[in-house]
Amino acid sequence: MTSRRNFIYQTTALAVGSLTLPSFIPTHSAREDVGVQLYTFRDAMTQDPKGTLSKVAELGFKQLESARSDKGLYYGLTPIEMRDTCKALGLSIRSGHVHLDADWNQTMEQAAEAGQEYVICSSMPTEGQDIDNYLRVAEAFNKAGEDCKKLGLKFGYHNHSYEFESDKGQVLYDVLLKNTDPSLVHMELDLGWVVMGGKNPIDYFNQYPGRFPLWHLKDMSILEGGSTEFGKGDLNIAEMLENIDLSGVKYMFMEQEEYDNNPFDSIQYNLNYLAKLGE
Repeated sequence: MTSRRNFIYQTTALAVGSLTLPSFIPTHSAREDVGVQLYTFRDAMTQDPKGTLSKVAELGFKQLESARSDKGLYYGLTPIEMRDTCKALGLSIRSGHVHLDADWNQTMEQAAEAGQEYVICSSMPTEGQDIDNYLRVAEAFNKAGEDCKKLGLKFGYHNHSYEFESDKGQVLYDVLLKNTDPSLVHMELDLGWVVMGGKNPIDYFNQYPGRFPLWHLKDMSILEGGSTEFGKGDLNIAEMLENIDLSGVKYMFMEQEEYDNNPFDSIQYNLNYLAKLGE
């Protein structure tokens, strides 16, 4: 397993006058870069998507994950415009947050046009914090995974904290994991929300090795009740990075939902934090 020091050393480097984006090299041969979830820049993306993508590229990012907005899946751009804009800036839109709803077929078609690899359901499609609902959702997720596979896409689910509640002695997130096909439903583990749900991501890596090809690398403060810059919350980031192989992670997307000043400063802080881990 890659040591933390070597991992961080590989993933961070200082360029002249700017910080190069951390990149990690897991045990598989393909090099993948740490990316960013565009919800971090949601207001700017809605107002000026192309200009904001240019600023994101200037930070050093190569991999992106989009999120639904009031202007659609791609902030007012068509899927092809999103793909081409990203390509011109040296960016790849690897994943996107969507809803599993009546527009599902259109959602998949747009994701395929944009050149995505993953389509991630960002919240539970039906309500009910009980085992019965989670079993229904697991069945729906398996079907969605089959739908995506036909289009060359991969379906996944992004957790919040409520999935870690229990019903009849069972953790509801575990119900999803046990009743979804790993080849069809790829879990995106939001590390911050796991902590907010009172659980430790490492326990899930050990219990379900290889089930989490996507991460939201996000620190969160239990006391403040929201996301914060790296090292200011309750997520042990260094420990998470020590367990990338066990997790099976392929892409990490930084995300910050709240910030004191602006998202660009917060993300730069997070990049600096990762660099300091490797010193």
